[in-house]
Amino acid sequence: MAKARRQKNEEQKPEISGAVVLHQKLCLSIDMENRRVYGCTDLKILLPKGERIALHADNMTIRAVSVDGESAEFEHFPHCQVLDDERWSSVSCSKSAADAACLAYLSSLSREIVPNLIILCNRSTKSTSEQGGQENDRNIVQNSSEEQIVNGCNGFLEEKNVKLVHIDYWLERAETGIHFGNSLLYTDNQIRRAHCWFPCMDSIEQRCSFDMEFTVNTNYVAVSNGRLLYQVLSKDDPSRKTYVYKLSTPVNAGWISLAVGPFKILPDRHNTNVSHMCFSPNFSKLQNTVEFFHNAFSYYEDYLSMSFPFDSYKQIFIPSEVTVSSVSLGASMCTFSSDVLYDENVIDQTIDTRIKLAYSLARQWFGVFITAEEPNDEWLLDGLAGFLTDNFIKRFLGNNEARYRRFKANCAVCRADVSGATALSSSAASSDLYGTQNIGVYGKIRSWKAVAVLQMLEKQMGPDSFRKILQMIVGRAFPTSGSVRTLSTREFRHLANKVGNLERPFLKEFFPRWVESCGCPVMRMGISYNKRRNMIELAVVRGCTAKSGSISGSNPDDGIQEGDAGWPGMMSIRVHELDGMYDHPILPMAGESCQVLEIQCHSKLAAKRFQKPKKGSKPDGSDDNADAVLTQDNRTGIDSPLLWIRIDPEMEYLAEIHFHQPIQMWINQLEKDKDVIAQSQAISVLEKLPQLSFSVVNALNNFLNDSKAFWRVRIEAAYALALTASEDTDLAGLLHLVKFYKSRRFDADIGLPRPNDFRDVPEYFVLEAIPHAVALVRAADKKSPREAIEFVLQLLKYNDNNGNPYSDVYWLAAMVQAIGDLEFGQQSVLLLSSLLKRIDRLLQFDSLMPSYNGILTISCIRALAQIALKMSASVPLDRVCELIKPFRSMDKIWKVRIEASRVLLDLQFHSKGLDAAISLFLEFIGEEQSLRGETKLATHVMRLCQLNNESHSGSQVSCSTLVALLRLLASRKAFNNVFLRHHVFCILQIFAGRSPTLCGIPKELPPVLAPDTSSDQQNRSSSLTLKIPRPQDPPIETPNPCDTLPTAETAKDVPDIVSNCSERRTNIVKLRVKKTSSSSKADGIDHQVDQSRAGGPNESELGPCSSASVDAPPREANERLNVTNRNNDANSLHDQESRMTASMRRQMHDRKL
Repeated sequence: MAKARRQKNEEQKPEISGAVVLHQKLCLSIDMENRRVYGCTDLKILLPKGERIALHADNMTIRAVSVDGESAEFEHFPHCQVLDDERWSSVSCSKSAADAACLAYLSSLSREIVPNLIILCNRSTKSTSEQGGQENDRNIVQNSSEEQIVNGCNGFLEEKNVKLVHIDYWLERAETGIHFGNSLLYTDNQIRRAHCWFPCMDSIEQRCSFDMEFTVNTNYVAVSNGRLLYQVLSKDDPSRKTYVYKLSTPVNAGWISLAVGPFKILPDRHNTNVSHMCFSPNFSKLQNTVEFFHNAFSYYEDYLSMSFPFDSYKQIFIPSEVTVSSVSLGASMCTFSSDVLYDENVIDQTIDTRIKLAYSLARQWFGVFITAEEPNDEWLLDGLAGFLTDNFIKRFLGNNEARYRRFKANCAVCRADVSGATALSSSAASSDLYGTQNIGVYGKIRSWKAVAVLQMLEKQMGPDSFRKILQMIVGRAFPTSGSVRTLSTREFRHLANKVGNLERPFLKEFFPRWVESCGCPVMRMGISYNKRRNMIELAVVRGCTAKSGSISGSNPDDGIQEGDAGWPGMMSIRVHELDGMYDHPILPMAGESCQVLEIQCHSKLAAKRFQKPKKGSKPDGSDDNADAVLTQDNRTGIDSPLLWIRIDPEMEYLAEIHFHQPIQMWINQLEKDKDVIAQSQAISVLEKLPQLSFSVVNALNNFLNDSKAFWRVRIEAAYALALTASEDTDLAGLLHLVKFYKSRRFDADIGLPRPNDFRDVPEYFVLEAIPHAVALVRAADKKSPREAIEFVLQLLKYNDNNGNPYSDVYWLAAMVQAIGDLEFGQQSVLLLSSLLKRIDRLLQFDSLMPSYNGILTISCIRALAQIALKMSASVPLDRVCELIKPFRSMDKIWKVRIEASRVLLDLQFHSKGLDAAISLFLEFIGEEQSLRGETKLATHVMRLCQLNNESHSGSQVSCSTLVALLRLLASRKAFNNVFLRHHVFCILQIFAGRSPTLCGIPKELPPVLAPDTSSDQQNRSSSLTLKIPRPQDPPIETPNPCDTLPTAETAKDVPDIVSNCSERRTNIVKLRVKKTSSSSKADGIDHQVDQSRAGGPNESELGPCSSASVDAPPREANERLNVTNRNNDANSLHDQESRMTASMRRQMHDRKL
């Protein structure tokens, strides 16, 4: 029996250094009916010294332990320790609560690292080989397979202190690391949770081969890592079957996975070693989803010139309500949420699913097969997997898709890379954070930054040299080449020098700046054309996104502070002139903070003859009958040979670029440059102009109508037209949007929409975004024009999908979303009743025939909540909450239930404040049964806290609520869900005005915690999430409270291109040259501010500029919804949902009376 463990100091560790697991065998007998798991495991452990073996084991009862066949004593104590409430008695304010959260969180993380199963071994005689000293111990290679543990003869193992440990156990509760579902058992691979379902050395440094046996009922399939050797019926019970797997490639215990269920197996048609599995109802979706997969599999093998590193690869798709995240990685297998599956009639889900599956496959190469040598090197494996995925996107989804995604990701990195938490290879931002650096927004930023850094190296050395480096890294990991399966930053730097031919001085500057430190360069530039010298004069002001005190990733004394050498490299300037295009690599990344460069123009203007004004003409030479008069700012083509200029056109550097050029040059760039990044930059500048001309509106409209342009950028143009629609332009943007839609979708004879036809997929995406763009148009009274409301109502009323081979669920959801973004005035509010009737009809229809992943019901719930918030003076929010609560019932689709909970949290926040919303969140968490639902709710509340800080509403949280959050942080529920625990910790930090990260907090307990970060820096780093735009997403940030919500399904938003970072005041560079009339006006415009859309302190310096930064809305990655095949009770739903919208209409009517 296990002995009671004496209380130890949390930092005390047993003296077991040097122990190595050579091999492990795991046997489980699973009782699905009673939800019990009985297991035993055999470990072959090399113990160089000491008499104790220390393992990790939680959530289980150890029945017996034997060492070398003899019973052994052991001590076992749990990691999860729920303490008394007296621990939180000192909490009196948000700051003290944040301090207590740091103390509890760090204590829990550090305690989990310490082994908690101590096995006492009998004192054995030392072998004669140990008397010769410790030299032979150096031959032990920890990360090799069992046969390669000792260099030389395998018989040497017998002379060493090798112990055979056998452990019998059973799981008390399958709630941590392993979970039971409806006819399902699965593992989730959370951080340090493998030891919660089998005893092991749960550390990334410990790697070994595995043999696994799983006994289940014959109607179930057990899927695990490695190669399936055989399956055999049990001798004792013929109704049970044993699946035997062998994983010969050594991996750490965290990559061991298991899934048991009545899976239907789909062997890959192109590769017999690849198989896909799901439940029977989703099998048709599975066939359609994985049809492309062989392309990614064969492409990776071809690019790396090596076969897949494991004997097999399995993809398992399980119901989304039982998963922790949308994807769970394991060695040679991967478990996905079934909501990524899609039928052949669903368009919108295709791109996201293919990228997700391709990235998971890339992680098998870099991350599972090849591992990091140290925690500080994990960024490299993550970046290589992302780099490989980007190559897949470029190859099979198009170069435009790849460049657009990389551009948006780089923008997000520049905006968020402001503190040491984003330093890639730094102890303070990696190993000292116990793996939490990969959770949440900082994990995404670090991944994007890692890919960007590797792409910069590829640009410097060339794609062929970089590919050769990757082939060398993979090739040497195979047994035929020595089986070196770890990779370090130092080793990769060496390969960049030897194979990539990059000079040592460059690498000596590159890695400390980009990898070991935080911050991105900020380049502000403006031009002036010197006509007499035919010269471009470029003024440059250099800066950094990070504060000077946080540039270093670890020790400030070891980092590079501001004002040092800066970033290595030379940035290129591309000048488009009348005679052609010219590249000038003359802009150094490092240098003085203010600098003026001169660029010689190649084209020359022809001499202009003076023409005498005609009779009746205006003094400026224009005709009275001219339709439009060009402003001086638009005559750039006449005053200079310049068409447009681009900075770093090939994205060779990760930099935040602000560039000022005349408006006509931006129009030229939009119309004539075929690069999607150039087009997106031009649109972002033109839509922010304080004074709009018809030439800008016409340029945006022409681009929207260009069917050859990339569809994502066309969507940006549509939203830009919506923003430019104003009384000054006679709502020309709205007229263009409606005209464009009707020209594609309306029957000219009857003036009504034609039946849907989505066979032109790019055009479908663009048209899907038009209703939402129309809904964003505002008149002078800040309300939606009546024409816009009638247009959206007409589309909903006459939508006809008969004869269309594709589903219109996303199409309808976009229209419903547009209703939620409308603003109703006194006259247009009469149309609201008709819109509510349409929403009610869609809810009834979706209850009878559930849409794909329930997305239609979700959009209706969100639209009703948005309308209620805007009409709160007419509709009591409490009444709306009562109408939405039925959607939280357990018989609803899981995604619908979570969305209803989030909507209720929003309504509570806006009506009663943050404290009431947190209290409701705690109530929901107590009721929620799914781990993924807990995480989504916690993420949503974290966004509400950020919104509360940004609005400066002064809403405070009571001490009782703070203590309740601290209890949740230290509870068993938080231990079971590491994502929930981390987000609860972040919520408490946001209350105190700190960044939501452990980075910068001392490890000493009790600590004097890190000082509060500046508010502008926190707002940039703590509220950022990038989402590649879905077809119906606006490319701008709309002034709506729901825009700060993390759900991409309900309040879709695309990051703006112009930077919103915190900046220091910089010296102004004055050019002593004669300015042209166009440039002088542009300079005046450049210093104006659009206060209505300012997102941060940096907006004061923005005008017409391009930027490699982004105002990314705080949202989660776009994760799709679950679909079920069960029909709900149609009658009850019909009554509930009909009463909902009818009640809202009655409430509004009563208020009017």
